[in-house]
Formats: sequence, C-alpha cells, structure tokens
Amino acid sequence: MLRPSMDTRDKRRPRHGEGTLASSLQSRSSRKLSNRGYDGMITFQAFLKAEFSDENLEFWLVCEDYKKVKCSFRLSAKARKIFKCHVQAGAPREINIDHKTRELVKRNLEAPSTACFHEAQSVAYDLMERDSYPRFLRSGIYRTLLDSTSESIIKS
Repeated sequence: MLRPSMDTRDKRRPRHGEGTLASSLQSRSSRKLSNRGYDGMITFQAFLKAEFSDENLEFWLVCEDYKKVKCSFRLSAKARKIFKCHVQAGAPREINIDHKTRELVKRNLEAPSTACFHEAQSVAYDLMERDSYPRFLRSGIYRTLLDSTSESIIKS
C-alpha cells in the first residue's frame, strides 16, 4: 500500500511504515517526473542539500536501512551510530525532534530493535511532509524539471 502523498492538500494522517518516502515522492504531485523515469528522491535530496536541511531525509533513509539489519550485534552498533550522528543533542547531523522523543530513543537503545527509531522517524517524516516537501513543490528546481519533462514528452 502506498503512503498518502506529501501534498499539503491531502489531510489524511499517514501511518508510519505504510510505504516509503520514495513512493510518496512518486505521488500525483511528481507523477510527470516518475512517468519519465526521473528519480524524484534524488531531486528532493538535492533540493534539501541546497537549503542545508537534508538531515531529516538522511535520517529517515538511514532508519529504513537499519530496519533491514538481521544480526543483533550489527543492530546494536548501527543503532548507537545513528543515535550519535542524528538523535543525540548536538549531533553532527542532528534532527529536529522534541526532548520526549529523544529520551524515548535513548531508552530504546538499551535493548535495540528494528523499531527503536520509530517515533523519531515519524517526527522527521512529519516535518518533511509539512515543511520541506511543500517548499520543494514550490521550488524553481522542481518547476524546471516539470517543464523540461513536459517538453520531452511533447517532442517524443
């Protein structure tokens, strides 16, 4: 099942884990790009990097990879690394989450599981959905890509 669009007009509250951010980027708002085989995720990442705000997407993607780890030793080591890089206060790629969520993740690290970053990942996704993604859809880079894709469709 695909996760609802990040389009701000879609007022349904998505359930975390229903799909991936990549599938959300392939929603109706970026359908023209996806139909032409253009990777919307890369474009969104480039937009966020240009705005110096790519830490939430990076964290979200790292958590998706983390969920695939099977070995408990690797799970524990990777969880500590993600915490130090993204969740810990003052981390080099610190995500914007509330104190309660940060403390919950910290407690979850005592017995790491594939779900230990669930709440923080949901907060990061919600921030992207409400802020970053709508800005991306209004950005020049997105409009330029839509225009160039439309032109290539007309020429084909």
